Amino acid sequence: MASSLSLVHIFTILVTIIMSRFAQFEARTSLNVLTFGAKPNGVVDSTKAFSDAWDSACRVEDSAMIYVPKGRYLIGRELRFEGESCKSREITLRIDGTLIGPQDYRLLGKEQNWFSFVGVHNVTVLGGSFDAKGSTLWTCKANGQNCPEGATTIRFMDSYNVKIKGVLSLNSQLFHIAINRCNNVKIEDIRIIAPDDSPNTDGIHIQKSTDIEVRNASIKTGDDCISIGPGTKNLMVDGITCGPGHGISIGSLAKDLEEEGVVNVTVKKAVFVRTDNGLRIKSWPRHSKGFVERVRFLGARMVNVSYPILIDQNYCPGDSYYCPTEESGIKINDVIYSGIMGTSATKVAIKMDCSERLPCTQIRMHAINLTYNGGEAKTSCINASGKQLGLVIPNGCL
Repeated sequence: MASSLSLVHIFTILVTIIMSRFAQFEARTSLNVLTFGAKPNGVVDSTKAFSDAWDSACRVEDSAMIYVPKGRYLIGRELRFEGESCKSREITLRIDGTLIGPQDYRLLGKEQNWFSFVGVHNVTVLGGSFDAKGSTLWTCKANGQNCPEGATTIRFMDSYNVKIKGVLSLNSQLFHIAINRCNNVKIEDIRIIAPDDSPNTDGIHIQKSTDIEVRNASIKTGDDCISIGPGTKNLMVDGITCGPGHGISIGSLAKDLEEEGVVNVTVKKAVFVRTDNGLRIKSWPRHSKGFVERVRFLGARMVNVSYPILIDQNYCPGDSYYCPTEESGIKINDVIYSGIMGTSATKVAIKMDCSERLPCTQIRMHAINLTYNGGEAKTSCINASGKQLGLVIPNGCL
């Protein structure tokens, strides 16, 4: 008898759990942007409709989904999604359409961001294409005219529990995706496309953020595929294809004296195709309290890449007349390069130009095989110390 009661009790608990899950699913409120006046013709500005849909989603106390059907939606100015007054447990922005910027680059160019998420939590951006039409701004800059700096396409600030999945970003005026002062962010299965001469179009920029994952991304752009700024901690980058672009970079650092460190970064299974750099750490030659520690570069393939492995602590692009003349104050320690294979477009495949004041320490290399035009590549290492384990080609750096 007791056994039968026990079985009944277990069955009741299971039914309750299942019904609870169904109830949560049914509790999700779906909001179609067309209901709020969005027009999928790419002509009528739908900015207000998207903003109104967000405000309605924030008033939902359970889960809400904002749905963007197929079509082209003109978003002609910055769209700012704020989470401070949001009641919703979670919000999903599901996009099956294409969001396009205005033809006049000045309308977006004067803004810092195109789509900004500020102080949000439990937010997912799922699918869709973002076409910022940045080429007219790049032309303005190339001609040396008086141009605005440009807008970042998607920026999350002061947020946590964020997912960006299945997104395509095209021709951003400035950075494609930026993560600032955030925690627990997952970026998955995305594509980023811009020409190799598009200025300052970093694919993904991360700074002052903790517990970030970037997985399965194809990035073709005119600047760093991924740039990792001060204050980045616990970053995992896995399965990235980069090129064209400037590689995956920690930095640039030492822009300011008071800077947070970069700690616990792992980059694995990356492929670089004809990029200007491969795996790079860069800092300006000036004093700073910042540092780089516990970095792991694991399992990268290089295809005709300039400087596949690079530490540059005398970083100063542009006119050298304006370059600082101090020694970099960024301390670089505990960096591992393992399983790096392929071809270098420069004779020097491994270059470490470290600070004389604070040399690079505990640099370890293992299973490196880099060639130059099918022949022997070279190394150039200054103020760097560490160990080489097993096969390392080219040899002689540490």
